[in-house]
Amino acid sequence: MKKATVFIIFLCISNITFGQVFSDYKLKNDARGGRGDIDNQFLSYGYYLGFNSLDFLFNYRTNNHKDIEVKSGTGFNVGLIGNMKLGKHVDLRFEPGLTFTTRTLTYPESYTTIDLDFTDTVNSEREVKSTYVYFPLLLKFSTKRLGNFKPFVLAGASTAINLSSNEKSDDDNLAGKFRMKTNPTFLELGFGIDFYTHYFKFTPSIRGVFAVSDELVKDKDPNSPWTSNIASMKTRGFFINFTFQ
Repeated sequence: MKKATVFIIFLCISNITFGQVFSDYKLKNDARGGRGDIDNQFLSYGYYLGFNSLDFLFNYRTNNHKDIEVKSGTGFNVGLIGNMKLGKHVDLRFEPGLTFTTRTLTYPESYTTIDLDFTDTVNSEREVKSTYVYFPLLLKFSTKRLGNFKPFVLAGASTAINLSSNEKSDDDNLAGKFRMKTNPTFLELGFGIDFYTHYFKFTPSIRGVFAVSDELVKDKDPNSPWTSNIASMKTRGFFINFTFQ
């Protein structure tokens, strides 16, 4: 249902510009205060809105338990874009923004100990809410413009500040609080299409996000059933963004 909603929104926005994008006339975006074709500007700016679906990739120390289940929610992205033209088909992009997401972890019953019952959701479920201040630096490789649209691929890296990490909290899972590191780093790879209109350039894109740093903060107890068997925990998922320049 959530994927269908995203797809419908994408179609609605695309239909707004459909007539201009697929016209025979090659638009120049010259209704931008006399600044001319946006693709010829050394520096250009914009903003984006979008959605995300993030989960965790767990690596375990042993295989004594079933895997922790991760339920991903649909999150929200919003931010700004700074674009620097490096060459005819290459751009450097800085896209600072905010990313909101929620993931629910469910530990299987096999994690039950003498003192802790993991058939009780108080112990077996952890809702992990994350608010990232997000700093991606990306290279954009575009094809030749085809009329009023232009496909491209993106690749780069990013870092973030997780405002909801709880990294410095004195409480841990024993008190019901799941802790993560504040400054994760990611690699990113994606693709999209620039659509040109008279007034702006509209760009839908999809991007995979893969954490390269371990985000888990271990519990104080080295034998904690929540964290002792986890070797690493890394975010993975995708963004769907709609950009206006």
